[in-house]
Amino acid sequence: MQWMIEIYRSAMFKKVVMAVTGLMLFGFVIGHVAGNLKIYQGKYVDGIHQGEYKLDVYAEGLRELGAPVLGHGQALWIARIGLLLAVALHIWSAYQLTLVNRRGRPQAYQKVTPQASTYASRTMRWGGVIILFFIVYHILHLTTGSVHQSFEAGQVFHNVVRGFSNPLVSGFYILANLALGLHLYHGIWSLFQSLGLNGQRFNDLRHKIAVAFALIISLTNISFPVAVLTGVVHL
Repeated sequence: MQWMIEIYRSAMFKKVVMAVTGLMLFGFVIGHVAGNLKIYQGKYVDGIHQGEYKLDVYAEGLRELGAPVLGHGQALWIARIGLLLAVALHIWSAYQLTLVNRRGRPQAYQKVTPQASTYASRTMRWGGVIILFFIVYHILHLTTGSVHQSFEAGQVFHNVVRGFSNPLVSGFYILANLALGLHLYHGIWSLFQSLGLNGQRFNDLRHKIAVAFALIISLTNISFPVAVLTGVVHL
């Protein structure tokens, strides 16, 4: 029992939890963005789904996963709960590592001169807070419809377009995804470092990978509200 307590208290355990949950969330972000790209594909022009928005059909397919066993939409909610648990563990590990760092340096520096650190790493905390609020709002806005004035159950395309037609809502989504981009950049950079790929020969490559991933995800997400506001995507 004592060895389990020691492992739990160790910084390494907390770093592993952060890395594993980070990978889970990276995977979700990639899948979520890829699915949402169907907003640009419009409607089916023939076949069994003729006249239906491709985004709506895709969303319905997700709700049908595991339906014969678990019931309609239940597997999707299980996945959401699992992701929320991953988010909670990610936040917990970040907080615990912050405490470890503070205990290791109880006397704060009188003057901080950033050198190796990046802007993204120095803004991880407030960026994480913005992302947390964004996740809660996103669920209430486009999943449950609690804060969406024109929400229609099952009509994902309609809900997205109507929701992003509000400039304030779109502005918040854009701000949150800028914070997400910085968070992803530093997260990927740190992941490579945790794996030991932090020598001089790897730094240039991992910088390019982190920048590319962060830009692709954040700019793609930002494109959705921008496309609605500019009329590129409409009902």
